[in-house]
Order: sequence, then C-alpha cells, then structure tokens
Amino acid sequence: MLLNLHTHLEGRVRPATARELGARLGLPEPAGGWEAALQLSAPSDLTCYLEKVSATYPFFADRTCLTRIAREAVEDAAADGQDYIELRFGPASHVGGSRDLDEVIAAVCEGTAQGAAITGIGAGAIVCALRLHDGETNEAVARAAARFAGRGVVGFDLAGDEILYPDLGAVAPAFGIAGAAGLGLTCHAAEAGPASAAIEAANLLGVTRIGHGTHIAEDPGVLREIAARGIVIEVCPTSNWYTGGIAGLRAHPARHFHACGVPVVLGDDNPRQTGSPLSAERQLLRETLGFSDAALRTLDKASIAAGFMEPALRERLARQLADSS
Repeated sequence: MLLNLHTHLEGRVRPATARELGARLGLPEPAGGWEAALQLSAPSDLTCYLEKVSATYPFFADRTCLTRIAREAVEDAAADGQDYIELRFGPASHVGGSRDLDEVIAAVCEGTAQGAAITGIGAGAIVCALRLHDGETNEAVARAAARFAGRGVVGFDLAGDEILYPDLGAVAPAFGIAGAAGLGLTCHAAEAGPASAAIEAANLLGVTRIGHGTHIAEDPGVLREIAARGIVIEVCPTSNWYTGGIAGLRAHPARHFHACGVPVVLGDDNPRQTGSPLSAERQLLRETLGFSDAALRTLDKASIAAGFMEPALRERLARQLADSS
C-alpha cells in the first residue's frame, strides 16, 4: 500500500506542463529545458534545493494553472501506484493580481478533487503557513484554510527555513485557528533545527505529525518522548539526502525511529526535484534501510491512522490493507 503523507504541490510540476504553460505565459525556456531546470542532478544543499522548487512558482499564475497542476499531481500519484495523497502547498506564495488566498485554495482543491475522481484514489490538500511570513499573514492563511475544511482542505502545516525563523510562538495563533476548524496539524521541524524543535512544535502548535524530523534521532530524550506521545514522523529519505540533511541514504534514521517505537509514515516531498516518487522511496526503505515486510506493514497501519482523511476513506483503506494480508 502506498500512502503519501508528505509531498509538495510545488514539487510535482510536470516538465511538459512547465513547457506548455511557460510558452503561454511568455517565460523563456531555460538552457537545457524545463526538466533540467526543475530537477537536481545530484545531492547539494537546502538553498539549491529550494531554488529548484521555487522555479515552479511562475506556473501557478492563475486558477486554470493551479487546478491543472493539482489534477496532474494526483494523476501522477495514481500512476505511481499510490492509494492516497495529501498535497501540501503554500497559498500565500501564489496570490497576486486578482488571486486571493481563497481563490488559490479553491483552485487547488478543485484540481485535487478532479484528479481523485479521474483516478479513484483518495486525495486531500494541506495548506502551509510559511516561517518567513509574519503572524498576521499566517493567521490569514489559517482562516482561509479553515473556510475550506470539509471542502478539500484536510490539514495545516508550517514550512520554511528553521534556522532563519526558529520562533514558533508567532505562528501558534494560526495553528489555533486551523485546529479549531478540525484540520489535521503537522509541522516541518527538526529538519534543519535541533531535535527539541519537534517537541516545541507539539507543545506550542498541537501537531500530531512532524515533517522530516531527522535530528530527533540525535537526542535520545526527545526520541523517547516522541515515541511515548505517539507523535508521527513523516520521513522523506531521498529529499533529506538531496538537501544535505543526511550524509547518505544509509544514514537516514527511519529504521532507528521504527526500532524505537516511533510511528513512521512516508512521503516523497518534492519528487520532481529528486527524481524519486513514493514507490521508489518505499523500495529504498526495504532495500537500503532494511525495512522488513512486517515493518512496512506497521508503516502502512500508521499511515492509515495518521492520515488527515475522512473516516469512510480511512475504513476503506484499512479494509484494503487487511484484504492484502
């Protein structure tokens, strides 16, 4: 079973779509073409990684583009064999002209729903607040996300540079708004920052899931607390390698997390940049990190339990997993 619980819409733009939309929008095609412009050729650092991701931003230029990219992202997930996908995106990065937060979110939700209807897989949207934005902006993003609770948006996240913007206090009110609307809560934490950032996110923001969280493995006390509280870690091994967060794929702590009783789920983060979709990440867990069939089944159960999905879909996926045993 393949449940994708950490993937960014901005990291799923097809090169062919970039080429077509770029021509329509009057964007010059980069040397080497859009595929080379969007995909990293080798592991580097977070700055280079984010530059490749931000190269997609011009394509989110209007409602039609937003809807198309979201629909194609779900179609590509289904083609990869995925059973469920949560598409996260930062709507404040795509406002402008006549596009306000509600229009951006509505367009992405429309495309996500279209993709789900076409493919038959489950899909939902996670709205991201951004660390570089002020509290007022992030609260506006949260209020917009709350307006779409039950209408395509299933969760709320915080993304961005932990080193430059470590303070979570300023974004706590935004998470309060999103949580009150019934949205699932997650946060990128302990990816570039220390292990303690994961506990801070759980305590201040009320999150039940942590994105990446690689540095949690370095602090036994934090690791024990994460396990005891049942906080889920969304692992994206290839992405962490490409950002320089780990020395190599074998150094990823996913297996250590599992061995310590931490619920682990899987994502492919920005597969266009890394060239590694969720099916490849699943294979990596087995072949490189030594996940057994039993460990992968535990991951599947944790993914179904932790996903920000409707109860009927959760029950359907649980039955599907049981039938596959």
